[in-house]
Amino acid sequence: MAPTLTVALAGDVMLGRGVNRMIAEHGSAYPWGDVLAAVWSADRFLINLECALTDHTERWSDGHKPFYFRANPQVIETLRVAGVDFASLANNHAADFGMTGLLDTVRCLDEAGIAHAGAGGDILAARASAIVTAAEWRIGVVTFADHPAVWAAETTSPGINYTPVSLASGHFGVIEDALTIARRQADMVIFSMHWGPNMRARPTPAFRAFARHVIEAGADVFWGHSAHIVQGVEVWHGKPILYDTGDFVDDYAVDPELRNDLSGLFLLRARPPAIAWVDVIPVVIGSCQVNRARGAERDWFVERFSALCAERGTEVLAAGEALKIPVGAAPRRGAEATA
Repeated sequence: MAPTLTVALAGDVMLGRGVNRMIAEHGSAYPWGDVLAAVWSADRFLINLECALTDHTERWSDGHKPFYFRANPQVIETLRVAGVDFASLANNHAADFGMTGLLDTVRCLDEAGIAHAGAGGDILAARASAIVTAAEWRIGVVTFADHPAVWAAETTSPGINYTPVSLASGHFGVIEDALTIARRQADMVIFSMHWGPNMRARPTPAFRAFARHVIEAGADVFWGHSAHIVQGVEVWHGKPILYDTGDFVDDYAVDPELRNDLSGLFLLRARPPAIAWVDVIPVVIGSCQVNRARGAERDWFVERFSALCAERGTEVLAAGEALKIPVGAAPRRGAEATA
């Protein structure tokens, strides 16, 4: 049956530092460049928000963190203008400005009517999944992060929804419970995970095993982010694993070999709970703005992304400006796909 729902997924969206300054200078829509039409065309738009939205200026003081990201609460208008429907808050920058900043971010999103998950005033709030509606469909989003453990929400204290990358029953059982609850509430379940070290082009075998178990436990999509690099996509039991969706908006330094400034907008074409295919629009980040990648930059991204997907046994097809990954009941091919 033909898809009836399009869900746009982006990786890390960081609106602080230079991005915040460019928004003040050029307006709320500036960071989205020429991709606005693409995100507006989707039924729903989901991001990982990699900064605190707060006026609080006191940094988290563990003495080891190299980067702290904070945007003025007014930049919520940048999320509104793009039609962002959901923001993941389980990540390693949500509490850069302490739990005050984290709770300010939650409050800011609530006031703007933007759904969120992965952080809150206590463990129950941090673990709660979000439900995003689109026409007759209900999309459940379950959100975890594997770092930093020191920010884990507790029974009576705020924080993020932390889990180690572990299949041990004491750890993975929490994920299974969250997916079971989401399945009862939603037609399609997206599992969001901020995980792993920066600047890695491939998931480790342990990460691949973890993601596959998440799919087997009830997720319809695995949506990873944190590496700053788009990794290959794997189709597992007819469901997509997006190991890492890279960056989307930021002011970060660019590695000349890994090219963390080249990324993608991922469009899930679905008739819930089934995903028929995933479209990927190559993008480039520059001057605190994301635009469609063209010319040599697009070619470079397409070549690397296609090769990384091939390692996972996944075929990438050209489809106009977008790349297309068939999902459905697509067979897994190649030794790496079953390793």
